[in-house]
Amino acid sequence: MEEHRHWPNVDRLSIVAACIMLAYALIPFVRVPQNQFSFQLPGIFLEFNLSYATLVSFLVAAMAAAGTDWLVRAHPHLGSQRTLVHWFTPALTAWALSIPLGTLQLGLGWWAVFAFGSLLLVLVLVAEYIAVDAFDIHYALASIGLTAVTLALYLILTIAVRAAGLRLYVILLTLVPTVGLLSLRTLHLRLGGRWYIEWAIGIGLVIAQLAVGLHYWPLTPLKYGLFVTGAAYGLTSLAGAIEEKQIERSLWLEPVVMTSVFWLLAMLV
Repeated sequence: MEEHRHWPNVDRLSIVAACIMLAYALIPFVRVPQNQFSFQLPGIFLEFNLSYATLVSFLVAAMAAAGTDWLVRAHPHLGSQRTLVHWFTPALTAWALSIPLGTLQLGLGWWAVFAFGSLLLVLVLVAEYIAVDAFDIHYALASIGLTAVTLALYLILTIAVRAAGLRLYVILLTLVPTVGLLSLRTLHLRLGGRWYIEWAIGIGLVIAQLAVGLHYWPLTPLKYGLFVTGAAYGLTSLAGAIEEKQIERSLWLEPVVMTSVFWLLAMLV
């Protein structure tokens, strides 16, 4: 097969990144009263707080998804591929970055997160463009980078929801669908563009059980995040190894080692 090398259109990439960065930059300077919504269901009382930062988090996620779609449609080897698969990681990246930018006070730390986050977002957009073509010479690097970014973002997400003191049902509604999409996308990249929805559902259910159990333990947000993320990585890696039909000895090596590393860090920090 002939190898390809393609880079995204600079003008489109710049427009997408600039729009998202502008939305981020307005967070510290726009003051909108926070609204609280609550309603009673049979046996459960639901309460939600809606702030400007919350609105921005959903806005930038939608902008990142739409911008990625616009970007990858210009790829010469897109063909009949659906662009939906390329939305998840940029949207998750944009949404996750809005969490610290919405909570930190304006200062050197805020600008450092803003600069690093903007660079990370641009790299994710470029990687998603490259990942359209499995025969691109940079495909392996883009695949590894996207997997690493989604894993890091999931760790940030688990830490954030634990630190926020959210109720259990909100934590599950946040973490379970996200890990399902994360594992689905990771397996898609690793296994040559094939979909394994059953694995994604199974991994989501296991993580849900783990999240419920750990919710009642006196764990710090970092410990909680490392335990949950380590399990998510190990299960996804195991699913990939099974589908690749690796020999039994190597089948468990990466999942056990990497999960153990995460959990050991959780016990040491």
